[in-house]
Amino acid sequence: MNAPLLRETSARACWKGLPNNLTGPNRDRGLREIQKGLRILRIGFDISQTGKGKAGCGYFADSLVRHLSEIDAENQYILYPTFGDLFWDPDWSSGTCRIQRPNFKCGSGHKTFEAARFFWNDPLADIESHLANPDLIHANNFFPPTKLQKARLVYTLYDLSFLEHPEWSTEQNRTGCSNGVFNASLYADHCIAISEHTKKAFLHYFPHYPEDRITVVYLGTRETLNSNMDVDLKDKVLKKFNINKEFWLGVGTIEPRKNYRLLIEAYAELKDEKRLLVIAGGKGWFESDLGGMVKEYGIKDYVKFLGYVSDEELSALYSSCFAFIYPSFYEGFGLPVLEAMSCDAPVITSNTSSLPEVGGDAVLYINPRSKENLIEKMKLLMDHPLLIQELRKKSKERSKIFSWNKAAEIVLKIYQETMQTKSWFIE
Repeated sequence: MNAPLLRETSARACWKGLPNNLTGPNRDRGLREIQKGLRILRIGFDISQTGKGKAGCGYFADSLVRHLSEIDAENQYILYPTFGDLFWDPDWSSGTCRIQRPNFKCGSGHKTFEAARFFWNDPLADIESHLANPDLIHANNFFPPTKLQKARLVYTLYDLSFLEHPEWSTEQNRTGCSNGVFNASLYADHCIAISEHTKKAFLHYFPHYPEDRITVVYLGTRETLNSNMDVDLKDKVLKKFNINKEFWLGVGTIEPRKNYRLLIEAYAELKDEKRLLVIAGGKGWFESDLGGMVKEYGIKDYVKFLGYVSDEELSALYSSCFAFIYPSFYEGFGLPVLEAMSCDAPVITSNTSSLPEVGGDAVLYINPRSKENLIEKMKLLMDHPLLIQELRKKSKERSKIFSWNKAAEIVLKIYQETMQTKSWFIE
């Protein structure tokens, strides 16, 4: 579904009246009890993407639920290791997040992707009993359940690049994510946007959704990243990858919107033989020929693709690099920028989407469509060592304003307020 049609469809759903089956008659059951604080909430939480190969959605869910466990010993949590029809981790039984707390339990999973799809797309009438009867479900992987009769739904909004730039995504990913956010605009009692940019984009495409039901919750950096790691351990990581002390660093899934082509072109033209270009990130889509591009530019011996790296390895890379470069076209938040800043790295990033919300005045900005602009900023760092030191200091200070503890406190309040407020689509 293209963007104009999606906007038209969502607007029709709003102005012509939402269908009766959007909610069951028991959706507000227990509202008075909860308002009076007479019972503990049962919160279902999607952890489906928190396995060992996790990326943005997985890091959000994993970090948030761990910090919720530190501040909330009252409510009961059910963690769902398989959730929705867009993603299924074959190692979910051992790889997804586990919380060893009395009020945290792991819900049942599905043995196959087909079984998960069948359950979520064509659920039984008593789906909530199979989900351990939650009062509220928090969906974190673009899929919102649409057959809930009692439980409230909180939905995490990441980026909307699949609507604004469909050419950057596969058809399967684009269709699944588009359907997900469309259904969220109809069924979600509250949405959590990971940036102001994401919130504005969502309201642009789905203007019928109440703005006061969207809360911006910024991410924090991973606490498993260590900017002060032991020097010997850091050297061990660099030695493993055969990397010298100084290098340019790029981090992120290999996909078009990360704009690695601009980075490679700029590096090739810069001819910085003193520093390697190191790229760490798992395989995504549409960019399988980057290796051929490097050969074509004659810089094969100066560019290293590391693939997916561990948190320990990433810590060593961030804290050792000459500078971190993130020329992404579009982000929902821009977690790698925050991670690099928290590890004292000087940062060059794009002046688009949510990235200025993260970088503030602590980073250098570029037009992600200008190779010349990127080269200019790279040369600026090469020629001004004092600027490098200034950016390192600013990055560290800026990163401190982003906190998972703060995020967890806001989300817990959202859960409580969502349960105390009637569903917005009930007249």
